[in-house]
Amino acid sequence: MSGADNAVAHRPVSYPPSASFAAQANTGSSLYDRAQADREAFWAEQAGRLHWDQPWTQVLDWSDAPFARWFDGGTLNVAYNCVDRHVLDGYGDQVAIHWVGEPGDSRDITYADLLAEVSRAANLFTELGLRAGDRVAIYLPMIPEAIVSMLACARLGLVHSVVFAGFSASALRQRVDDAQARLVITADGQWRRGKAAPLKEAVDEALAADGDESGAAATVEHVLVVRRTGIETSWTEGRDLWWDETVANASPEHEAEAFDAEHPLFILYTSGTTGKPKGILHTSGGYLTQASYTHHYVFDHKAGQDVYWCTADIGWVTGHSYIVYGPLSNRTTQVVYEGTPNFPDEHRHWQIIEKYGVSIYYTAPTLVRTFMKWGREIPDAHDLSSLRLLGSVGEPINPEAWRWYREVLGANKTPVVDTWWQTETGAIMISPLPGATAAKPGAAMTPLPGISARILDDDGVDLGDRNADGLLIIDQPWPSMARGIWGDNERFRATYWDRFAAQGWYFAGDGAKFDADGDLWVMGRVDDVMNVSGHRISTAEVESALVGHSGVAEAAVVGASDETTGQGIVAFVILTAEATDTGDELVRDLKAEVSREISPIARPREIHVVPELPKTRSGKIMRRLLRDVAEGRDLGDTSTLVDPTVFESIARR
Repeated sequence: MSGADNAVAHRPVSYPPSASFAAQANTGSSLYDRAQADREAFWAEQAGRLHWDQPWTQVLDWSDAPFARWFDGGTLNVAYNCVDRHVLDGYGDQVAIHWVGEPGDSRDITYADLLAEVSRAANLFTELGLRAGDRVAIYLPMIPEAIVSMLACARLGLVHSVVFAGFSASALRQRVDDAQARLVITADGQWRRGKAAPLKEAVDEALAADGDESGAAATVEHVLVVRRTGIETSWTEGRDLWWDETVANASPEHEAEAFDAEHPLFILYTSGTTGKPKGILHTSGGYLTQASYTHHYVFDHKAGQDVYWCTADIGWVTGHSYIVYGPLSNRTTQVVYEGTPNFPDEHRHWQIIEKYGVSIYYTAPTLVRTFMKWGREIPDAHDLSSLRLLGSVGEPINPEAWRWYREVLGANKTPVVDTWWQTETGAIMISPLPGATAAKPGAAMTPLPGISARILDDDGVDLGDRNADGLLIIDQPWPSMARGIWGDNERFRATYWDRFAAQGWYFAGDGAKFDADGDLWVMGRVDDVMNVSGHRISTAEVESALVGHSGVAEAAVVGASDETTGQGIVAFVILTAEATDTGDELVRDLKAEVSREISPIARPREIHVVPELPKTRSGKIMRRLLRDVAEGRDLGDTSTLVDPTVFESIARR
């Protein structure tokens, strides 16, 4: 055996925390015992970490399942919990956000600064006539105004819908219309790899009368624009407002009003298997309780000592829960970075960690695998000794990437918390506790205290702790659970609850297994939603964009394994009789069409023009077999196909 092989063979199966880490950790295994003894009392204890204007009368009302009411009767203000209370407690001078702009500009924003800015924005929103319950669309890059806008909405009881700034005008329009937003907040442009890219023009296109067959976006009254890049920006008088001419001049004083624990906090759109995005609705008290609790214990966060950095975008749920609400409720000092990890070069993240002394770093497996490709000599050139905990989010992390993450970035001593959760769950559900768990590379390990999960076979039989793949379900309600799909509660029931309706269990759409030690491993999606770099994209959405091209008659899309992104999008298309297969040129056109219609994130890795698609006798496309083709595997059973020879023609392509 070579030296390298020997080293691999002797790698530990699990990695317990060091004695020194365990000694200073926010909790040990006793937290599991407290939750097990009395679940509702445990969650009441976690809710007690927040400021409540009025205490709740009932911890959980599950009488209208699957629509939960947590901390029923209680009132609170989410923004007050994230900002005001820290200033009132004497921490106004503590830095809340070390903001780093892509071009090299930066701002340090204290909690007192943040309170003043959130108050100004809240006063302007009130002046514009917005009232509690109104919806606001936020279409911004990773700049401080994005966080300020979210908190100002929360302060006033406005429901925000953050739309990732990489999404197209048509994707924005869909979300604006569905939520009936009265205000859209955007920027003139955004920096991407040193270039100013326009952003407001996508808003103008989305809201225009010819942008959609239904005419102009009827509900939008104002567009508030942050001046970020200075690029020329078209203007609609009476509708458009500059942030620096309005918010900046508003009063920095504003009194927060308490809202019911079940008052809606935000809508966040996520891919659905029908191709129409689902507006996942989260409310205030239960969501903030679990976001705050999980941030405190999973990341072992110490207020006033740690510098935390979550690399997500606020357009995704990770940015909501682990940049805005969880961290700020815990008086975190955090880094927020606007740009890409390789601008101006691949040293950018490590320079930021070095400069600010980042101690907790939370990122996606895709980025870890990208760092691996770039080579360890890049992080090795920097002093990363401030790091004491590493986290992973967005998709299951492969063991090799997990070990590289710990060994190269964590000097082979930092705990790694591999977190499983979803937009719909609102906050982390399954994860190691860093001071108590001997974590295994690639395993999510154990449901957190207060969370209960099972693994079932297709017939709903509990697999117990047997080493077999099954369906991951959550069998007890939890505080940060989604309260529905905006405007479509039937779809909410059908999507998440119908499969195990008799038991009242939530089906996550992911497969999982318990290993021989009873530790839980998440295996990835089992439905028609792909996970690309931690972003959920539905096959139906991409197929719809492809069929929107005049030359495409039919399309089938699958997620195939990808070393870097977890899954890559592979498309198979049948052309119309009139279309000409121009080879690479056609493929380029189709990829561009998907980028335009959805986002560059959804751009297929491969597109294959085929004469036929594999279908069952009932007309269903056999994506499982297409996935086998895309991943180069031997085909399984093809007996249910109308024409089993179809694969010969696909293979010839």
